[in-house]
Amino acid sequence: MSDENIKIIAKNKKAHHDYFVEQTFETGIELKGSEVKSIRLGRVNLKDSWCSIVKGEIFVNGMHISVYEQGAIWCKDPLRVRKLLMHKKEIMKLFGQIQQQGYSLIPLSVYFKGNHIKLEIGLCKGKKLYDKRDDMAKKSAKRTIERELKERYR
Repeated sequence: MSDENIKIIAKNKKAHHDYFVEQTFETGIELKGSEVKSIRLGRVNLKDSWCSIVKGEIFVNGMHISVYEQGAIWCKDPLRVRKLLMHKKEIMKLFGQIQQQGYSLIPLSVYFKGNHIKLEIGLCKGKKLYDKRDDMAKKSAKRTIERELKERYR
């Protein structure tokens, strides 16, 4: 995600807290008309979403896209299962890793890349409670060091 024309719409902050992100992938997402307008307004939530692979196709579950008020006649279910667009070879590779090594596919962010809406998914392994505590301790220590340095060099 290092191109200049990328505009991030939503991030899944909880994913980095609950999982070790081993690898990331960029996918397209199949959307219906008013969902695109709702995403343009930033009305998307990735908090409790995950990806599944069914019959060689990859889907995102639990991704909440709010209903677009001006298009209320054709509104879709906000939590419907949406198909992701990836090459078959990549999907099969991911399927193998998920089955053998106990990984999960977690959506990390939704963003515009040019005129296209993309979803970044991560191949993740769950953190244990002690891993989460360790990460919070490191983050806290880093914050206190930065605060001390800022105060010292005023």
